[in-house]
Amino acid sequence: MAAAGDLMVHRFPQGKAVDAVRWLPPVSAFDRFVVAAAHDADAGVSAVEILSVALFQENEEPNKPSLLPRASWPSTSRISSLTSAKALTKPLPIALSTFAGSLHYLFVDPLEGSVESELSVAADARSFHRGPISALDLQVDGRACVSVGEDGRVNLVSLGETGLENRRVHDSRGLVSYTAVRWGSPAEFATGGLGFGIQWWDQRKPGGFVSQFKGNWTQGSTSGIVHSIDIHPSRKHICIAGGSSGTVFAWDLRWQKQPIILSGIGFKEQAQTSSEKDGMLTVLEQGYSLLFGVGDDSHAYATERFLDNILRIRP
Repeated sequence: MAAAGDLMVHRFPQGKAVDAVRWLPPVSAFDRFVVAAAHDADAGVSAVEILSVALFQENEEPNKPSLLPRASWPSTSRISSLTSAKALTKPLPIALSTFAGSLHYLFVDPLEGSVESELSVAADARSFHRGPISALDLQVDGRACVSVGEDGRVNLVSLGETGLENRRVHDSRGLVSYTAVRWGSPAEFATGGLGFGIQWWDQRKPGGFVSQFKGNWTQGSTSGIVHSIDIHPSRKHICIAGGSSGTVFAWDLRWQKQPIILSGIGFKEQAQTSSEKDGMLTVLEQGYSLLFGVGDDSHAYATERFLDNILRIRP
């Protein structure tokens, strides 16, 4: 029998590909729903499925959860990205994008797990995305959604009085491909993509991104594709990005030219190179893994402050 605090893993075979899965904000501690993007390769059918997580059922082992289907919404194209609002509202907005280039809002009853209605922005190469949408993200309340694509376009879709309203934020005309996006505040968001690091956008300052980290993560050992971005919930100036070959790095807007590589192929080699070039050392102090500088004063201050405030993680 598993002891208290032990990690338990439960498997729920679905019989189809699951391209994305997200928790929905809980109404109570006992009612939990997940939303999944499923694709049946044999039938060529894609759908958004809402499932309830039951902690236990009759004739089942105690504390053995079950995953039960509650609702399904068919998609005409395979789903490329899926997200939901973080704040609990009724109805609850869910946003998804497709490889065909369309974007859809589903409005879900958070108590019943049913799909009440749907709004969409159709695939249109002139006014929306040209080809697949790589990633999207909803604001906390779900009122606005930002989407990016390999076509180099950044679009903002918001809930209006009569439906969805679409606005082009930026179009690089294919010179840059975007593969990840994340809201940082109601007015700011970060994007990442192929060979271009991370860009920081502020809707209050039109004309393009306001900050950018552009560099070679691991001294040429990877192609530098950002696949995932997250932003610290309280320190909005801190970004964490993950990409090619397991590379993970942190970027602080206060020291934009000094990203900190946390892992990935070539990480040890780069750490050694940085140590020789910039006087960077790794030490173990009082059970914490700390990185500090003894060469460039500004680099040392940025690294020490960043890790002292954000990354003081016990080994």
